[in-house]
Amino acid sequence: MAFPQTPQDGDKIGLPQDLGESSLASVEESKIERPKRRVRYSGAHPRRFEDKYKERQPDKYPETTAKILASGKTPAGTHRPICVREILEVLAPKAGETGLDATLGYGGHAVEILPCLRPDGKLLALDADATELLKTEARLREQGFGPEEFVAKRRNFAGALQFIFEQGLEGVDIIVADLGLSSMQIDNPGRGFTFKFDGPLDMRMNPARGEPATAIIARWNEATWERVLAENADEPNARLISRGLVETQTQHPIQTTRDLAVATRAALGGVRNDSRLPETEKTVRRVFQAVRIEVNDEFGALETFLRNLPQCLRPGGRAAILTFHSGEDRRVKKAFVNGLRNGQYLRAADEVIRPSDEELRSNPRAAAAKLRWATK
Repeated sequence: MAFPQTPQDGDKIGLPQDLGESSLASVEESKIERPKRRVRYSGAHPRRFEDKYKERQPDKYPETTAKILASGKTPAGTHRPICVREILEVLAPKAGETGLDATLGYGGHAVEILPCLRPDGKLLALDADATELLKTEARLREQGFGPEEFVAKRRNFAGALQFIFEQGLEGVDIIVADLGLSSMQIDNPGRGFTFKFDGPLDMRMNPARGEPATAIIARWNEATWERVLAENADEPNARLISRGLVETQTQHPIQTTRDLAVATRAALGGVRNDSRLPETEKTVRRVFQAVRIEVNDEFGALETFLRNLPQCLRPGGRAAILTFHSGEDRRVKKAFVNGLRNGQYLRAADEVIRPSDEELRSNPRAAAAKLRWATK
């Protein structure tokens, strides 16, 4: 009876005796883990944010980006700057000057201002969103803007004056602030700013600081809800919605963006039969806006920024502020009017500047924008 031979050191275990070197190589290669194929989405076009990988990589897929822009939409995860031409006209940046982009975002305004400051100029930049700040800074570095002409820091624009002093400056020549949300924040359901897709109800500009919206609204009573909706969004049905949201919260905690949207629509049931009417959706949008502003203390930060703005500017310095809803615009208008009256500014905009018809056709998200300016 023949017994199998005991393998000696160096023998290939479990392989045929006549297996050659090339075949061995093929066996070893087959053991290498292959990268998994991308999960396919249903339909001809991706609907979920995480599936829109081509839109979120415009440098890698320029054809996709071009098609989306041509259709009047904004590619997911990106942002289209608004009133760029008007802002450049107001600020008139010159070579050798120093500027501040108080709300860097995707860098759309910064990338247009930076070349105007060359040579010998510098642009400082602030953004409270650590995630987007890192991406934008890397993008601008790749475009050739080095640390000698572009300095970015994660900070809310309420700290603009301190940031300028930290750079050893007594003021800057130009300041631009683009208030509100950027498209890449709105589009990402994981940030909790949108009700188009379900996601965690977070809404923090800086996810590393403060409490998410879920924790904050859990403590609100009807009076708090009513105040927030009225002050932050001019919501005409503030009292009715407040009552409905508190009732929902006591029965089932509001944890997701869908929870808040559904509860808002249900609260409006007494005045609107069809919860999907365009006016109802506008109300839902206002509720989200009001909560976001409260979570991030946006009006408090804006008032601090406006109070310090004259000190941030050198004599002859120019400031341009882009707002997107009445609460922001009222505060900017009041600050410029008062600054003009008490001698902090030499000139200020008499009328608000709005996006051109051409821009509105190509970018519907610009519809609510209002631009105001002042000169020291």
